[in-house]
Amino acid sequence: MTNIPRPASTVVLIDDLSRVYLTKRPETMKFMGGFYVFPGGSVDKDDYTNSSECINYVNRNEFFDPAYYVAAARELFEEVGVLVCKTDDGADVYLEAGTAMEYRRLLLKGEMSFIQLVKKEGLQFQLDSLEYFGQIITPNVSPIRFDTRFFLTKLPNGQSPLPDLNEISDALWISPADALLDYQNGKISLAPPTIHALTTILNYQKGSPLMMPEFRLSDYKSVF
Repeated sequence: MTNIPRPASTVVLIDDLSRVYLTKRPETMKFMGGFYVFPGGSVDKDDYTNSSECINYVNRNEFFDPAYYVAAARELFEEVGVLVCKTDDGADVYLEAGTAMEYRRLLLKGEMSFIQLVKKEGLQFQLDSLEYFGQIITPNVSPIRFDTRFFLTKLPNGQSPLPDLNEISDALWISPADALLDYQNGKISLAPPTIHALTTILNYQKGSPLMMPEFRLSDYKSVF
């Protein structure tokens, strides 16, 4: 019987030097332990919302639920502490370190939703701060399947990633070209979807449209 893929979101965080932020999963993890990935994870039930008072739906992709955007923002904050929101007057967001860590703890334990955080701090989450660029559905042959939407976002002014050490053993800023080269040279481990996303971003930086080509696992047989 084919497993139904779980909705998920992945975020490519990029800085002013056109580097992307990769995080390494601990070697002890059963699923993709030791691999470098982008922040991301499954869409939670609390990510489904119609909270128009704190979410700006302008320029969102109409072909899938906004919950994917919310999940992307939540996972980015949970995993590396980067909050892609603005104040009501459009200013950058600055949370004190202790406050941010407590919110991340509550989110990870399921004791608070991302939208509750946004409302409590009086913030606005603008969906167009996350630019959608593609989708990958795990092939039927995999026992664990995801329907993942990929987003690109710029590192907000005044913020720096602070990885959750329970989920991340290492992290680095690196250009897409150097990441792919390090993978080819055996310096880092990358899964096919990460390679596909990196290649898309690299081509975008060279002038191509920001849109992921169709993902075909057969193109990446050499990684196994």
